[in-house]
Amino acid sequence: MSAELQAKVAAMPYWYHRIELPGGVVTPGWAPLNTDHYRVDADLTGLRVLDVGAWDGYWTFLALQRGAKQVVAIDNFSDYIGDAPRAKWENFDLCRAAFGYDESRCSRMEMDVYNLSPDVVGTFDVIFFFGALYHMRHPLLALDKLSSVCTSTIFVESAVCDDFSAYRGFNQGYGQNMVMEFFPDAQLGNLPTNWWAPTTACMANMVRAAGFEDVTYWKLTNNPTLVPHCRGFAKGVKTRA
Repeated sequence: MSAELQAKVAAMPYWYHRIELPGGVVTPGWAPLNTDHYRVDADLTGLRVLDVGAWDGYWTFLALQRGAKQVVAIDNFSDYIGDAPRAKWENFDLCRAAFGYDESRCSRMEMDVYNLSPDVVGTFDVIFFFGALYHMRHPLLALDKLSSVCTSTIFVESAVCDDFSAYRGFNQGYGQNMVMEFFPDAQLGNLPTNWWAPTTACMANMVRAAGFEDVTYWKLTNNPTLVPHCRGFAKGVKTRA
C-alpha cells in the first residue's frame, strides 16, 4: 500500500506542501518552513475550521489531526509557480483519501475569498489565512470577508516588508511603520500574482480593523537574509460577542 501511495505521490507534477502521509510516505513539497512559527493551537477539538488558499492541504489535515470536527478548504487557484498553471484539487484529494477523511468532515470548494458569507459557508471558530494576503488585490476587503464568517480566531501569514523592500533591497525595509508596498507588475519574486507586502505591524492592524480586537504579531525570523524568509504572522481574536 505504501509503495502504491508513494507512486501516486511521485506522479504528481508539483507539490507545494510537505505532508506526512500514512505508511511513512512524505510529499516532496517545501512548505511550511517551520510549523511551530505559525503558533496554531495544539488542541482544536470540536472546532470548525476554514483553510483559505489550501493548496495541497497541509493545514487542513493538521487541523483535523488536532481534533477539528470539520474543516472546509477553499482556493481559487489564481496563484501559480513559474509559467505553469496550478493543478486544482488532485494533490489535496490524494492526501484526503490517504488519510481516510470523508467529505462531510473534510470538504473543499473552489471559491474566491471575496464571495465568502455566512449564508454561503456558515461560520467558523478558526480561520487559517496563510500565504494568501499578499496575493489579494483587495487585502482589507478579504480580511473583512473572513471576519464576517469568523466567530473567534484568525491566523494570518504573509510576505512582509519589515526588513526587505522589493524596490530598495535588504536592510531597506520599513520596520514597525504602518506601510504596505504595492507591486503593480511582478516586482516581488517576479510573480504578477504578488500584489502587496505589508509590514507585520501594518498587517496586524489590518486584522484589528477587520474586527479582531485582540491581535498579536511576530516575524518568521528577526534578521532574514533570504526573500522567502521575510514573512510575518498575526493572530486575531474576537473578544466581544
